[in-house]
Amino acid sequence: MGSIAADAGKPHAVLVPFAAQGHVTPMLKLGKILHFWGFHVTFVNTDYNHRRLLRSRGAGALGGLPGFRFATIPDGLPQSEADVTQDVPSLCRSTAETCLPHFRSLLAELNASPDAPPVTCVVGDNVMSFTLDAAREIGVPCALLWTSSTCGYVGYRYSRTLIDEGVFPLKEEQLTNGFLDTPVDNAPGLSKYTRFKDLPSFIRSTDPDEFMLHFALKVTEQIAGADAVILNTLYELEQEAVDGMRAMIPPAASIHAVGPLALLAEQIVPHGGQLDALGSNLWKEDVSCLAWLEGRSAGSVVFVNYGSTTVMTNAELLEFAWGLANSGHDFVWVIRPDLVSGDAAVLPPEFLEAIEGRGLLAGWCPQDAVLRHEAVGVFLTHCGWNSTLESLCAGVPMLCWPFFAEQQTNCRYTCAEWGVGMEIGQDVRREAVEGKIREAMDGEKGKEMRRRAAEWREAAVRATRPGGGSYASLEKLVNDVLLSGGKGS
Repeated sequence: MGSIAADAGKPHAVLVPFAAQGHVTPMLKLGKILHFWGFHVTFVNTDYNHRRLLRSRGAGALGGLPGFRFATIPDGLPQSEADVTQDVPSLCRSTAETCLPHFRSLLAELNASPDAPPVTCVVGDNVMSFTLDAAREIGVPCALLWTSSTCGYVGYRYSRTLIDEGVFPLKEEQLTNGFLDTPVDNAPGLSKYTRFKDLPSFIRSTDPDEFMLHFALKVTEQIAGADAVILNTLYELEQEAVDGMRAMIPPAASIHAVGPLALLAEQIVPHGGQLDALGSNLWKEDVSCLAWLEGRSAGSVVFVNYGSTTVMTNAELLEFAWGLANSGHDFVWVIRPDLVSGDAAVLPPEFLEAIEGRGLLAGWCPQDAVLRHEAVGVFLTHCGWNSTLESLCAGVPMLCWPFFAEQQTNCRYTCAEWGVGMEIGQDVRREAVEGKIREAMDGEKGKEMRRRAAEWREAAVRATRPGGGSYASLEKLVNDVLLSGGKGS
């Protein structure tokens, strides 16, 4: 697609991610693409994340570029200078209850500003569905970006059936009597391999008023009111789920599988330029891990990162630590300041002695660059969707320890459907961690996982090149929806 003429009539897209790392990252990739294709872009962070980005990336990080500006709205939570991901249920509740009037005011300011063209479209995170109401009020189209897996989406939607059939809320005994291992029958869009415990974790509650379940159901059903739904996925990877989603949503809301957005942005946005340099990491990046990987043999290193929201006990941390040490393999382990719930991560001196010269404990890393380094042989992950896609794009198989939400669903698909992973049990034990690492790095199962991961990588590269399915889907989204004008209020 050629660039749109740079003039006062330029289209103006306002992008609003949910205030967590896994949501900000793909939205920024999309914003860069739209800007390169001629859109004026306003990227809206919460005040809290705006301050975190300034701390992590420096005072000039949010100055923007000509035609790419950053703005903020409050999230409604008490002021805090902490450098952690906010409590997710509190953030979901607060943004839903407080953000609409602030966003409405921002749109009015943008439309009154002589420094930007009028707003012509809104792209909201699916969790920030108040953006739909605001876009309708000013008569512009609104697309919603679903930043998680599509299999996760259809899993959330299936919870309505479980409520209607009286399966939810669960009974106490169902949490321990093997019920969670039973297959899920006749769930539209879900793989035949799905078990009850593979559904998004909020369904595993005995509380009929479980907030996160009802919130997830609300925002996934509200998506039908959008002009378009943007999926950060590869259609070949999630064909059954995407087709299932299409059957759930009225045709008026077109569905566009445009992922992986990270690869698509690489294809479209010139490497090394100012636009490419705009970053979204909420923690300061520790690039020493890349230098540490240099000189290590291909496929010899285990990379460990549990994402931006996973927390664990210090006992679990120790089981992972000794499993890594006892595996005999080199490893890079990202340990966030808030990784251990309510406390600092404490690793004993004897562990540090045991891993000297072959284990690196790092701060927040440029994960995609680490995964693409030839030294990395397997990724121990929480199965967040960005991490899963980055691993597939790098052709790196996974060891899976899902934490919450649809990460359980992603884990099951990674292992049983896509053939690129093995699961470490929730009740983590060092012997299991050691054994899975050895099998993934040295065993026949590991070889097959690497072969499958390489195939998915090639499929993703094909899809995001000009003429590929994801590239064509993005062009259609832009031309048919974002440049179409609004339906009116």
